[in-house]
Amino acid sequence: MAMDDKRGYRSGLVDLRAGEVSREIFVNEHIYAEEQERIFARAWLHVGHESQIPKPGDYFVSSMGEESVILCRDRAGKIHVFLNSCRHRGMKVCRYDQGTTAVFTCPYHGWSYGTDGRLVGVPYFREAYHSRLDKEKWGLVEVAQMHNYKGSIWATWDPAAPGFTEYLGDFTRYLDLQLDGWDGREGQAEVLGGIQKWLVPCNWKFPAENFSGDTYHNISHRSVDLAGIGPSGAGRRDMGERDVSRKLHVCIPDRGHQTIHYVLPAGKSPPPAYLNAPIVAEYVRHCEEERRRLRGEEARLVGAPGEIFPNTALLSRQPRTMAVWHPRSPHQTECWRWFFVDRDAPTEVKHFLRDYYIRYSGPAGMTEQDDMENWNYAHAASRGTIARRYPYNYDQGSGTAVTNYEYQGLRVPGEVIDLTETQSSEQPMRNFYRRWAEFMEADDWSRLATWRGGERKAAE
Repeated sequence: MAMDDKRGYRSGLVDLRAGEVSREIFVNEHIYAEEQERIFARAWLHVGHESQIPKPGDYFVSSMGEESVILCRDRAGKIHVFLNSCRHRGMKVCRYDQGTTAVFTCPYHGWSYGTDGRLVGVPYFREAYHSRLDKEKWGLVEVAQMHNYKGSIWATWDPAAPGFTEYLGDFTRYLDLQLDGWDGREGQAEVLGGIQKWLVPCNWKFPAENFSGDTYHNISHRSVDLAGIGPSGAGRRDMGERDVSRKLHVCIPDRGHQTIHYVLPAGKSPPPAYLNAPIVAEYVRHCEEERRRLRGEEARLVGAPGEIFPNTALLSRQPRTMAVWHPRSPHQTECWRWFFVDRDAPTEVKHFLRDYYIRYSGPAGMTEQDDMENWNYAHAASRGTIARRYPYNYDQGSGTAVTNYEYQGLRVPGEVIDLTETQSSEQPMRNFYRRWAEFMEADDWSRLATWRGGERKAAE
């Protein structure tokens, strides 16, 4: 495997025509290091949500790839994302998960920074530096671009990266399902309490591809399905939508984003849910009526698991969560999970959803425990000398995607596979690794921008 061969990632590691992906991209130290430079230093990454920093001086310590970053609101109310590292000797200037502060003071040598990133305090400034240190030059390192999308905060280190909405492309409507209110109003979501964090001994791409739309692994969740603890008091959590909707895989091929999606028949609303909690059921019923009134045909879209390239997972329906798969080494991922509710939902609704959400998701969740075991064992079984000689198979459903899919008057952009007909497909994973290979091969964004239509197909 020639690591400096520009054709290597596509011809040797990601072969979409054969439906094969090398195990090396999950376990190889050199590939992992190159990912940090070519993917995580360039892509738009999810940092947090504005509801976590509601007041001036509030901060939340997050990650962008391996980098610790501070999401904060300055004294004027402006939101910033800074590298959590002192410009003097590199010490973290903030070692708490979140809180409120007037300044960030390095505990090593005492340099202090305002919440706007400016260097405001230097011990012995006159005596040791003779008042000549240029404080304007030595403020905290700020991301090249930051974007507040309906309350969710995204950032990139690359000044040449396209704007965030351009980066999303046609995937905006699926992120909207996560961030808009259940009643159809824009940007009504807030983070429910704190976030969950845990470590899994696997490469970050295992959970990323799983949430891209792996519908083939339900054998793993068989015990959960049999338990029948769903939002309606019986059956699996998405059975209502499954019974009446078209279930789709939707891929945005020139962006690397993908999702599972339900489309309700025209004139049909989702079946009643949360019947074992009357207050919640009434709230959801009211929201569905308002959503249909405000959104019209778009209200027929029902969200399910999805992935924004490279490492942000969505689950906009039941439970309503977002997750980021932070790379910590080729063999370890730190998983962070946010839970969302409508900010003006009744207190009883928020309490009920908190209990329901954590029962399903997170390190103690009924389904995520199954997933973590799969990723753990698959990664461990792929590290050996012999195992690394044999690629993974991603050939399921190859060549069956259609573009400009339409169901009863509602058009769905992107590459679409109707799972109602085909049951399962690995098109989302192929789309994910196609974009992974593009990032690993392209030297700049002008090259990334050319991977569209016939040019992309010819390259494959």
